[in-house]
Amino acid sequence: MPSTIIVGGFFGDEGKGKIVAHIAQQDKATIIARGGVGPNAGHTVEVGEKKYGVRMVPSGFIYPHAKLMIGSGVLVDPRVFAHELEVLGCRDRTFVDSRCGIIEEEHIYKDKHDDHLSKTVGSTGSGCGPANSDRVMRTARLAKDVPELAPYIIDVAQNVNDAIDAGESVVIEGTQGFGISLYYGNYPFVTSKDTSASQMAADVGVGPTKIDDVVVVFKAFPTRVGEGPFPTELTHDQSISMGIQEFGTVTHRERRIGTWDGKMARYSAMINGCTAIAITGVDHIDKDVFGVKEYGKLTPKVREFLEQIESDTGCPVGIISTGPEQSQIIDIRSEL
Repeated sequence: MPSTIIVGGFFGDEGKGKIVAHIAQQDKATIIARGGVGPNAGHTVEVGEKKYGVRMVPSGFIYPHAKLMIGSGVLVDPRVFAHELEVLGCRDRTFVDSRCGIIEEEHIYKDKHDDHLSKTVGSTGSGCGPANSDRVMRTARLAKDVPELAPYIIDVAQNVNDAIDAGESVVIEGTQGFGISLYYGNYPFVTSKDTSASQMAADVGVGPTKIDDVVVVFKAFPTRVGEGPFPTELTHDQSISMGIQEFGTVTHRERRIGTWDGKMARYSAMINGCTAIAITGVDHIDKDVFGVKEYGKLTPKVREFLEQIESDTGCPVGIISTGPEQSQIIDIRSEL
């Protein structure tokens, strides 16, 4: 498909980074454009023994033939951006839309010292909420106003639309998850903007008629960092007994663990306009499928779980992740 949006279906931390990187490689994307809030969302990508955590640069950076773009709806922290360019070595192919809002030191300070944000909501403290507030009030600086970003400034919307019109493959990378959308999540325990597929398209300047595929990523066991309702949450001891313990990419806080939530998954699939599901963490449903790369080698227990997902959401499962490493994946989209 020429244009694919990838978004999180639960509360974030679904493993979108791996799925974005995989689809970019399989579909030979020429552009990977990032939507979302800003550096409050971290994506982890594992390649062999190397593990990357990115907050600004699109997580599809491991596909070397794609240009990496940050859409105008995304907040940019120039310090985080500069650090990632240096660490990832992708300076020559990474671009920022001139209209991106800028996160200042004062935004980070406000985020960390506001009791409502830091204690009640459980903000990551990366400055995104206060920065988006300033943008709404029309007092924020934009990327075009920051000299150190000048070499990377580009019109992302124009470039993405030109690529789609030329029949090239474009991946639009969402961040965080449906459950913390400002509009559809558990308000006030949410992020500072919408996180649905429609918002990701708007963030990079693509109209809805130009989107071919929406892949919603779900984790077999949803997780959540921060405060807020979590209907299927397990106790800490229960999750440990299942061998599941995770920590946030940005905050390093321990994630809350839950069991599959079919009701939430169905609503998320509906709002996002899901055309295919990517499911991660099935090796926690049955450890015998860890690292399996062929659908025929999945166990009956996992296949039954995949059938339940399709029944709950009304959408087909197209990608199955059987472990954290980039190659531990099954892609059956061509069979859908």
